[in-house]
Amino acid sequence: MEDKLVTLAILTYTKAQILKNVLENEGIETYIHNVNQIQPVVSSGVRLRIKESDLPRALKITESSVWLAESIVGEKTPNVEDDNESRKILIPVDFSNYSIKACEFGFNLAKAYGAEVLLLHVYFTPIYASSLPYGDVFNYQISDEETVKMILQKVHSDLNALADKIKEKVASGEFPDVKYTCVLREGIPEEEILRYSKEQHPRIIIMGTRGKSQKDLDLIGSVTAEVIERSRTAVLAIPENTPFREFGAVKRVAFMTNFDQRDLIAFDSFINAWKPFNFVVSLIYLADVKEAKDTWNEIKLAGIKEYFQKQYPELEIHYDVVMNDDFLKSFDGYIKANKIDIITLTSYKRNIFARLFNPSIARKMIFHSDTPLLVING
Repeated sequence: MEDKLVTLAILTYTKAQILKNVLENEGIETYIHNVNQIQPVVSSGVRLRIKESDLPRALKITESSVWLAESIVGEKTPNVEDDNESRKILIPVDFSNYSIKACEFGFNLAKAYGAEVLLLHVYFTPIYASSLPYGDVFNYQISDEETVKMILQKVHSDLNALADKIKEKVASGEFPDVKYTCVLREGIPEEEILRYSKEQHPRIIIMGTRGKSQKDLDLIGSVTAEVIERSRTAVLAIPENTPFREFGAVKRVAFMTNFDQRDLIAFDSFINAWKPFNFVVSLIYLADVKEAKDTWNEIKLAGIKEYFQKQYPELEIHYDVVMNDDFLKSFDGYIKANKIDIITLTSYKRNIFARLFNPSIARKMIFHSDTPLLVING
């Protein structure tokens, strides 16, 4: 059966010619078609089309090229080292038990990659806190009689205690002996974490969560959720009750997809970033009740699986459709039945109103599941 043509991009004729030459040099057949304009006054463009089977490879080529992304697609790509080569792992801490769990996972991962651990704590002073609501965002409840000096003393005391605890765990062999740095910053946690991440370009951000014990009221205020929503770096959320200590113990990963083209790029990034480890991948699509008898979803999943199997012949891949009538309950049952160790998904950028009134799947799952969540931000 002949491949059907799909549209890769709608561009000006000049840019389409450039991209066409690039793709054809990589062995991808490319065709330029005119775009039918409903309104003739709108400046015309052309439709760049390729074979459907070439789509994942074409997306990878356009996304991985800095000059293509900036001059053709229109996105500015920062001139920094590739995430897969980064030698830093960022772990925001708040001195809780789940922060220690994140440290344990982060230190083991740093050992595997030969990376440095950056432990970041962000604290508040009264000038910030007076106009903001309290919640789990605040590590220190500030009253009128407390001074900035007392707060700083408390923060430094807690940070030193954390450093001493880590030293003990390294000495006992519980943590591997890797280079780490403690960093202290003042401000709003999620803002400072994101700012520091942009400065340091870590390979990944690892954050601890409370898992199922988290209150629904905290859905809007969680630092972890905000970082996941807005970070350009992959974020790994580790619940306090996670049974394993390192990624090497992961046997099965669920990768959630809605057949968006960006999922293909995210999957490729995920596999390349975690090459040192061996695990089985399950491609998961969450289907609505009205899609219960729609076999097209399974056909698309099978097609994606077949493509990935060719790209990564050593990787064992399965696929499943999970009913979305009661999303959290259905998926939770799937995780337990299939012994999923880590859930992976892509979080696309959304505006502030969408994030407040329609929490993403990633945000909902942080507070519901005791399974670690790896979010690749698109």
